[in-house]
This record gives sequence, structure tokens and C-alpha cells, in this order.
Amino acid sequence: MAEDKDSKTEQPTGKRLSKARNEGDIPVSQEIKSVGMLTAGLIVMGLLAPGVASDLRTLLSGFLAHPHQLAVDPESIRTVFAGTIGEVAWIMALPMAVFAGMAVLINVGQTGWVYTPKKMRPKLSSLSPIAGAKRMFSLKSVVEAGKGVLKLAVVGSLVAIFIIPTMSHPDKLVDQSIVATMKEIHEEIVMILFLVVLIMAAIAVADLVYQRKSHKKKLMMTKHEVKDEKKQADGDPRVKNKIRSLRLARHRQRMIANVSRASVVITNPTHFAVALKYDIDSMAAPIVVAKGVDYLAKRIREVAEINDVPILENPPLARALYATVEVDREIPQEHYKAVAEVISYVMQLKDKLAS
Repeated sequence: MAEDKDSKTEQPTGKRLSKARNEGDIPVSQEIKSVGMLTAGLIVMGLLAPGVASDLRTLLSGFLAHPHQLAVDPESIRTVFAGTIGEVAWIMALPMAVFAGMAVLINVGQTGWVYTPKKMRPKLSSLSPIAGAKRMFSLKSVVEAGKGVLKLAVVGSLVAIFIIPTMSHPDKLVDQSIVATMKEIHEEIVMILFLVVLIMAAIAVADLVYQRKSHKKKLMMTKHEVKDEKKQADGDPRVKNKIRSLRLARHRQRMIANVSRASVVITNPTHFAVALKYDIDSMAAPIVVAKGVDYLAKRIREVAEINDVPILENPPLARALYATVEVDREIPQEHYKAVAEVISYVMQLKDKLAS
């Protein structure tokens, strides 16, 4: 029994998942982030790098071509330096925006918009050497180390495949112009980045699946936890039964109090009792003000006798009204005739008693 109670065999509930999300415990793949940054680097290197290089060359060529025209006083140097920094920042703005946009896109794409200040609070447990040792030798650390080795092997192999043939013929680079050499190096870098992104994307997808399964497994619940959570959500059955009993008792008390104002009580004669109230001036049809079986029927009859409310025996009508009409509701049309006869008889009886 203790083993079953402690074994986590149940899937995490929506409440458990929501609580974990609010606390910042969300499955996140670092490999997806790496792929995003590599993709941003590929975009910058493949599409923006030539333009950025051209703009920087144009900016710096003035300093290299006419160094003797530069003023060397402190104020002039500060002005030139500030202007150069501003122009470099403007040139690099688009590549930086690509990296920043990709970072936001990757994070929001994995987790959505989540604000978790609790996650940012410092934890004393992070300073514990024992906790640090556990994290170092945990399964997660082993998996991360394996991924690191795999990535290093993949990237190293790709670089070797592209660089070794080029380095085996250095005379080729010497014989061509610097522009052609830079263009060839740029093309090789772009191709290496492209292949790295493809391979890293496959690793990232596998890692994302692993992270989500691992996170879900970590949040698995025992049957006892599921039962306790359901009890908290629905309320304690004992408390609910107590409340239901109190409501039923109040309802019965209210019905018994209404009997004293009833026009007539129709009985079975002992098992059923239905109290009706009718005012010809204010009501379109008689209303059931109380009804009950057995003990409650007996109480209705007792209160009716104490308050001089007429009691008439009509078993079929009593059973029909008890089964079809709720308290404080008008009787249905199919019972009008039978009830009208009862009300008429009661009114005639009252008239005789009055005379």
C-alpha cells in the first residue's frame, strides 16, 4: 500500500501543469536557442555581411587613405571618435536587430509570454555544495555532456571537411586577388553555417521532445496526490454533505411554516401530504407551498390541524401533485379540475362554518 501511495503513476493534472508554469517550471530546450542564434548568424553572414563589410570599408577607408588630414587635438579626436562610433552602431543595427528578434522569437515560441518573478528570486539551495554535486552527476548533466560532445564532433567534422582541402592548396589563395579570397572564405563560412544549422536543428528537435517528456515525467503524480487535488477542487465530501443537510433542514422548516398559511392539505392519507394555497384575487392558479412523505407528511398534517387548515383525503391527487409539482410552483393545467373541486369544497365548508 505504501509503495502504491508513493509511486507516481498518474499523468499531471491541468492544475499541476498550470502551477508549474506559473512558477517558471517550463520545458525549454537550449538547443532550440542555439539553432535560433545559428540561424540568425547564417542570415547575417549570408545576406547582410557583404553590405556591412562594404559600409565599414567605406567608413574606415577615409582614415587609412588620408591619415595626415586628421586633427590630433583632444576635442577633434573626441568628435571624430564619437561620430565613428555612431556610424558603426548604425551599420551594425540591422545585424543586431536580427539576433535580438531571433532570441525573442525562439523564447516566446517555446514558452509563450510568461512572467515568473518567483523564478528570478535567489535560492539558497543553489549555494549548497551537496545540491551542486547532485546536479553535476545527475542524468540531466550526463545528457547535456553527451549533447556537447556530439555538437563538438559534428561542427569539428564539418570544419575539417571544408578547411582541409583549402589548406592543402595554399598557393591557390596566394595567386588570386584578396577580393576573390575573401569571397571564397565567405562562401565556405556560409556553407558551413548552413550545414551546422541543419544538423543542429535535428538535434534540437530530438532535445525538445526529450525535455518535454522529462518535464512531464517530473510532474507525474501519485494516486493520493490526484485524489487530494480533486478533493480540494470539489470540496470535502463531508463538508458538502453537511451543507446539503443544513439546506434541506432549512427548506423543510420553511415548508412547515408555510403550512399554517395554506388553503388545504391533500393527503394519501398517511404516506403523502401536499399543502396548497390559493387566493382568488391574486393568484391565477393554486400553488404548492409544502409537500412530503411519511414523517414529513405527518408533520404537515400536524401543523395543519394546529392552524385549522382543512385536510382532505385524495390519494391519486396527492400522489400526482407530489410527483409533478415542486414547492412554490403553480399546479399544471391537467390538475386544474381535480384541485378546483377540492378548493370549491373547502370554500363551501368555510361558508357553512361561518354561517
